[in-house]
Amino acid sequence: MKIVLQRVKRAEVRVDGKVVGRIGRGILLLAAVEKGDTDAQLKKAADKCVNMRIFEDGNGKLNLSALELGLEVLAVSNFTVAGRTQKGRRPSFDRAESPEIAKEKFDKFLQFLREYGLRVETGVFQAVMEVELVNDGPVTLIIDIPPTSG
Repeated sequence: MKIVLQRVKRAEVRVDGKVVGRIGRGILLLAAVEKGDTDAQLKKAADKCVNMRIFEDGNGKLNLSALELGLEVLAVSNFTVAGRTQKGRRPSFDRAESPEIAKEKFDKFLQFLREYGLRVETGVFQAVMEVELVNDGPVTLIIDIPPTSG
């Protein structure tokens, strides 16, 4: 699973001009399910996202997580995050999971996120979406949970 995580002051996602998900301060996750992703990887990804220490403490250090602060999460399925760009000028999406399996896995990822008790909003799977955000910092990270070997 690959995720672009952004610390945001606010974010929303629209489909056909209608807001389908909106959060205040928290994290925006653009997430791609890749072929072979397991439930263990999805759970690890959810844990890493909500516990990533990207919010300032009283001393201005990045020591606090969205979970510790009780913030919000906007998780948007985005297969293009799985795109590989090493060769040529056209991204390869051969690592992205098929839509049927990806939907099931993304829903499981959402379930794991919600188990932390944070408010989790989302977009509409496979829809053409507009994502609007106010990046805070900016703080943007790539979360890459590779398959477990052995």
